[in-house]
Amino acid sequence: MILGESFILEDNKQMKFDYIIVGAGAAGCVLANRLSEDPNNKVCLIEAGPADNSIFIKVPAGIIFMMRSLTRNWRYWTEPQKALNNRKVFIPRGRTLGGSSAVNAMCYTRGHKWDFDHWESLGNKGWGYDDVLPIFKRSEHYEPGANEFHGVGGPINIADLQSPLEVSKAFVDAGVEAGYPATDDLNTDKPEGVSLFKVFQKNGERFGAARGYLHPVMSRPNLTVMTGVTVNKVLFDGKRATGVEILQKRKKVTLEGAEIILSGGAINSPKLLKLSGVGPKDELEKHGIPLVHELPGVGENLQDHPDILVVQKSKRSDTIAITPGVLFLKGPVALYNYIFKRTDLLTSNVAESGGFIKSRPEEEIPDIQFHMSSVRLDNHGLNLSFTFGYGYSGHACVLRPKSRGTLKLKDANPNSHPLIDPNLLDHPDDFEGMVRGVKAVRKIFAQKAFDSWRGDEIFPGTHVQSDEEIREFIRQKADNIYHPVGTCKMGHDDMAVVDDTLKVHGMEGLRVVDSSIMPTLVGGNTTAPTIMIAEKASDMILGS
Repeated sequence: MILGESFILEDNKQMKFDYIIVGAGAAGCVLANRLSEDPNNKVCLIEAGPADNSIFIKVPAGIIFMMRSLTRNWRYWTEPQKALNNRKVFIPRGRTLGGSSAVNAMCYTRGHKWDFDHWESLGNKGWGYDDVLPIFKRSEHYEPGANEFHGVGGPINIADLQSPLEVSKAFVDAGVEAGYPATDDLNTDKPEGVSLFKVFQKNGERFGAARGYLHPVMSRPNLTVMTGVTVNKVLFDGKRATGVEILQKRKKVTLEGAEIILSGGAINSPKLLKLSGVGPKDELEKHGIPLVHELPGVGENLQDHPDILVVQKSKRSDTIAITPGVLFLKGPVALYNYIFKRTDLLTSNVAESGGFIKSRPEEEIPDIQFHMSSVRLDNHGLNLSFTFGYGYSGHACVLRPKSRGTLKLKDANPNSHPLIDPNLLDHPDDFEGMVRGVKAVRKIFAQKAFDSWRGDEIFPGTHVQSDEEIREFIRQKADNIYHPVGTCKMGHDDMAVVDDTLKVHGMEGLRVVDSSIMPTLVGGNTTAPTIMIAEKASDMILGS
């Protein structure tokens, strides 16, 4: 059953569960499904945001509106970034059932074989590529069909784009002309090349984690889903987690659980651990939070993919834009085609093509990822006036950044946003990778395949040519691409927060299951790996 924002707990004593999952993002939806398969398990899933019933979630192109949502987007901002001229950077995160899988660009990539073998090499037994590939395969229904790398019949639908734009196809053609290999699948063991993305969609509609894992099981009598509920802290008896304190109708209520699982993501899971007294001693003392267990690694090791855009004007009018032609001519046609055929512009995820490339010969595996957006973008689309014109934008991000940041509490108030400092481009190798990324996008945009589209370059601008000029442009415009991980890292060193079964070190009845446990960033988008993490965690929890 689902308890919406207006529910009232009549009898607190009856609210006892075997598993309490905090956060209904990609990981939380998976766990709620798998753990409630056994009717003897009483499961509670708690989400701070509302239900995922917005039309802008269902319609893929609605991502443009979800980026600006005040109700279903946490709308975080970083602390001033030293390497980026002390700019604050916007971090959109989903705040609804499905979490960020309900508001993202739906690109389906997993990472490279090397990434998971690297996790295992750090001492995390069972997390190598050969271990996780079967889990990826069972999680998906891959519409092109089963093969060595893909499965069918799983909860998440993975599809080809319904109506890819010609400019997105031109990016792939231009990438081949620039010397990069073409591929139809960016999810093999060694993904490399340029391609149209496979997407989390079905029949032209978004297919996030809530639709795949949660909606089909919402009627299970042993599953309770709470929306619009803030979790103040985890409760403990000594070192054992015993429940959570929630704020419900301005009243503090206790829910009891045999096991508490934090699935709030790389920002909210470490925040909740610290609010609950688990984390660095000095920081907790600073905010007057009683120490339950000292774990200095909570909130450390923050990583995100730094991103830079090359933006080009288009001479053609078949890109996405806010113009009278789109609003009054193409718009009604696109709406008709979406309603009756599930085709055309509204099925676009905006970032339709991209790929993984080696930015220099000495790279053993791809070190740069492209996302090609068929619209003029600036500041995550928050600069809406910038889209008043036809154009396209090439993203380049450094796949395995060496920079490390932190997440710290602002204060002891559960409603306060934390202090987020990803420390973007702090490491000089990351900065130089971004320089090579700008050059690689420019190389693609200069190819013959773009001749009929190519107008003037807006960013960086043709006056920016030398490496130092490109570096200054990066300082002014570099950003993140919404893949924060690592703040509750898995491992066995002094800064690890969870072990390789995702149990919090030194605690009982407490796990973290989400992207925060990644010891290092994967070379790709993070939704699919987060789903895999939760699938694997459910095996370990039920097996134990």
